[in-house]
Amino acid sequence: MTEPRSKRESRSDTVYKALRDELMGGALAPDERLGEERLADRYGVSRTPVREALARLQADGLVERRDTGLFPYRPRLDTLGDYYELRITLEVQGIARVLDDPDLGHDRAVLGPEIDRWRAFRTAPPEPDAGFVDADEQFHTVLLESSGNHALTEALRTVNARIRPVRMFDYLTPDRMLATIDEHIAIGEAVLERDLATAREQLLTHIDQSRRVVADRAGQVLQLTRLARATKT
Repeated sequence: MTEPRSKRESRSDTVYKALRDELMGGALAPDERLGEERLADRYGVSRTPVREALARLQADGLVERRDTGLFPYRPRLDTLGDYYELRITLEVQGIARVLDDPDLGHDRAVLGPEIDRWRAFRTAPPEPDAGFVDADEQFHTVLLESSGNHALTEALRTVNARIRPVRMFDYLTPDRMLATIDEHIAIGEAVLERDLATAREQLLTHIDQSRRVVADRAGQVLQLTRLARATKT
């Protein structure tokens, strides 16, 4: 009898979350091959949910394919600053172009519903989870999209894809979740009120704080990984 799809998807989701936690916690060494059969035994499931979970993790950027198979991704902190610099340039330009041209303005029909979504998060905050990075990315891309330059938005999506695996480390504690929610609402409301100078400063502070948290936590994971490898040898 074929297993119901809902049950198979549930098992895939369970494996996905468990393996994601191990990857982000530094429990798996960078040279540890993520074989389907071994992982299936480890989590007590068939290979199908493992394969589906690995595909999702590869799309997230937490797993990378090498010549001999799939392996854990490890952040490269030497390039993180460059990507954040580019991200800041793109996002701030969305506000600057409106500041420089009084005939321009952010599209309230685009940005308004997004701010309402974050107000709902304030009322009922989600549990800390690395997957929250998707919601965060949506806020920033919608904010930029509302400024009217679609090319800037597409460039930001490309940058987000490159730093997403590292940025997931920003959403593992309640304080960072709540801070992000409040900061997004403040930035969005300042934009809607056309207090763009304030919005720009708030956006710069918000992104810089995220960069600092991410760099610190990713560095901790790299240190744990080095210790794990040293113990094995």
